[in-house]
Amino acid sequence: MEPEEVPELPAEVPAHLREEGIEELYPPQTAAVEAGVTRGESLVAAVPTASGKTLIAELAMLSSVARGGKALYIVPLRALASEKKAEFARWEEYGFDVGVSTGNYDADGEWLASQDIIVATSEKVDSLIRNGAAWIDDLSCVVADEVHLVDDAGRGPTLEVTLGKLRTLNPGLQVVALSATVGNADVIAEWLDAELIESAWRPIDLRTGVHFGNAITFDDGSQREVRVESGGRPTAALVDDALEGDDESAGNETLAGDGDSVGDETLAGDADSAGEDAVAGEDSAGGDAATDQGSSLVFVNSRRNAEAAAKRLRDVTARHLTDDERGRLAELAAEIRDVSDAETSDTLADCVAKGAAFHHAGLAAEHRSLVEDAFRDRLVKCISATPTLAAGVNTPSRRVIVRDWRRYDGEFGGMKPLDVLEVHQMMGRAGRPGLDPYGEAVLLAKDADTRDELFERYIWAEPEPIRSKLAAEPALRTHVLATVASGFAHTRSELLEFLDRTLYAAQTDESGRLETVTDDVLAYLDRNGFLEREDGSLTATSIGHTVSRLYLDPMTAAEIIDGLEWAESNRGEMIRALAGGGDADGDSSGSSDTGGTGRDGPESDAPGFQRASELPSSTADGDDESGQDPDPEAVEPTDEPTYPTALGLFHLVSRTPDMYQLYLKSGDRETYTEVCYERESELLGRTPSEYEDVRFEEWLSTLKTAKLMEDWTNEVDEDRITERYGVGPGDIRGKVETAEWLLGAAEQLAGELGLPVVPVREAKKRVEYGVREELLDLAGIRGVGRKRARRLYEAGIETRAELREADKSVILRALRGRRKTAENILENVGRQDPSMDEVSEADGGGESASITEVYTGLEDGEHEGGESDPEEQASLGDFG
Repeated sequence: MEPEEVPELPAEVPAHLREEGIEELYPPQTAAVEAGVTRGESLVAAVPTASGKTLIAELAMLSSVARGGKALYIVPLRALASEKKAEFARWEEYGFDVGVSTGNYDADGEWLASQDIIVATSEKVDSLIRNGAAWIDDLSCVVADEVHLVDDAGRGPTLEVTLGKLRTLNPGLQVVALSATVGNADVIAEWLDAELIESAWRPIDLRTGVHFGNAITFDDGSQREVRVESGGRPTAALVDDALEGDDESAGNETLAGDGDSVGDETLAGDADSAGEDAVAGEDSAGGDAATDQGSSLVFVNSRRNAEAAAKRLRDVTARHLTDDERGRLAELAAEIRDVSDAETSDTLADCVAKGAAFHHAGLAAEHRSLVEDAFRDRLVKCISATPTLAAGVNTPSRRVIVRDWRRYDGEFGGMKPLDVLEVHQMMGRAGRPGLDPYGEAVLLAKDADTRDELFERYIWAEPEPIRSKLAAEPALRTHVLATVASGFAHTRSELLEFLDRTLYAAQTDESGRLETVTDDVLAYLDRNGFLEREDGSLTATSIGHTVSRLYLDPMTAAEIIDGLEWAESNRGEMIRALAGGGDADGDSSGSSDTGGTGRDGPESDAPGFQRASELPSSTADGDDESGQDPDPEAVEPTDEPTYPTALGLFHLVSRTPDMYQLYLKSGDRETYTEVCYERESELLGRTPSEYEDVRFEEWLSTLKTAKLMEDWTNEVDEDRITERYGVGPGDIRGKVETAEWLLGAAEQLAGELGLPVVPVREAKKRVEYGVREELLDLAGIRGVGRKRARRLYEAGIETRAELREADKSVILRALRGRRKTAENILENVGRQDPSMDEVSEADGGGESASITEVYTGLEDGEHEGGESDPEEQASLGDFG
């Protein structure tokens, strides 16, 4: 079927598709059109990776919008949301407005009402429904990408319930579900009242096999020799073989591709000659990347293995780089170093400089984005990754190597084989449309028996059927409360009727299980004051509505409320303990003391951030029912310690099921037991007995997590945090974002319950900016962040007001001579003349031109030497 034959498409779309080189639809796309996807019919497309699922979705959305509707594209990951938004943005030139929304779970996303196509995660869509986004009622088409993830215990229930709510709100809603090939796609289609389009067709052949000895044995019985030298590793040999290409008839110095040999120093492309597509090899003066080189994805089972594999493979990829590529990779490596000052950033940069990379959840989002883009541009030749890279991000390669097909599973009690579906998702990344004649996916075996097992277990096996995970109590807690609070059910029978339309109800053969678990959840919600039950009716309480709107697990809300109420009822006792010589005011807490700087708080003539320790004790105790900062001119300082302290609040939110806690490693129990007893007066709740092994260990794990956040807010450098806690920059970012969200929720809960609000707000802001409390005013200025705020403060500029009036030369010195940065910051703070023209760092006398020692908030009074150019080491606090 040609683009012009597709019915009900906007007139400009077929011509645009032809411009993109689409002269004929793929068979699965044709089948979808014939099933009515452009006429508003629902369907499930269960087809392999790279078989055109996204275009099926676009045809549905564009035709729906053309009929006057609104389309929603649901993705499982934030990174995928950004990728899809960028992909759909090409339709904006034809008048289709495209928006993306992934965060701020307590907002209604009103601005999205003006968008024609909206991309969002399933969690964001769920939160929009809870917050009463009016435009949800206008939806005419919803696309659920990676719908097979309803099988995932974490995010699956949210996707399942969200689709159920959308269909309830919009009875005529078109649902287009995109799925990998699974064992029971017909069940998904039946649940969604949709037609099933199932196909094994791929635009590029996928050859799957197992490497054993010195050869790959493929599923069709053919073999390809890939020799492993004595003492060598199969992974390195396979990556090297993919980069060398397929033409083994070339000379010793030739790395030929799919075309003919073009000479001793040439890397041939897919063309048949050494014409424009041929690219010079290592001895050339430059040029583009070799078009025929086969990139590789190597899947391993842990972050540590991903990094170790990249370090080994960089020596393989380095041999296949042109001079031009080396130069471009050097620039990319410098950009990667700038993302974070953690050791992980340097390690990744060292690998990327030689054409290899690693990819896992511990990396910062910008790290992952840079690596993915360079890999798609064929600049990075090989990525070693954990399975997260297989979850929908567009990173195709010539060869996929599944090195590790087992991973540790605590519940299993050891190394557990991966699911067939997960391995097939990895293997589906092989083959780059328009670049490769075929893709290869290879598993590794050490002996003949394992080779045979891998063929049986993965190569010849069908993917498992997907199963709903909704009936687990943790999943139902949040969704039952939200279903009642959002008005989808007003009685127990209406609630059960709604749940009866879920995938779980369609699949289960356990009569009464869903009803039993639902009743247990209702009892829990009633007991904790989130729901009221009377004569069969269900009503969310005021606090229940708030919990649902904040997108909290009710158990998280209960933990936070209990902790805040405990702090209030034990306030006097705890404050006496803190004032009596505890560490709450010391350097390790960072809650009241300014770290020995001797600075007073902000004295701004404009609204800034008012610190909790400066407020009258009556306000700090929560007597200001408005929850707003008081008039700064009316504030009387108090000697009473801030309570709850920042550490106590960090520990409180770390105890909740919505925060992923750090594990205790060898030696940690002793370390954090000591911390626990030193700082016990700050923790909001009674510490469990050491003899309660499980509870006490959980308490210490949450304390370790809280200490990471305390280090972050005490301005400890990222590299020290990553080393101290064994985490990556991405983990720090995840903890910071989660803590900021949970503390914001705690602030709202405290305000509603008449509990102290200001200490919670201060803790939230400190997490957001990553600073001690004396920097809160400065760090809140767009473009400043934690490091620049500290430099300004050490230069004697302590408030926004002082920044507006300070000598420009002092500001320029503090900002390391960066004129554009200084101008932007001054403009953001409201300075009338922000220009730095003709301003010299030497003007005005005062401090020396370079601050040789920047206070970083290290423990025990440590200081780090001044960096040669700290601006080149971005931190998570530099959000501006």
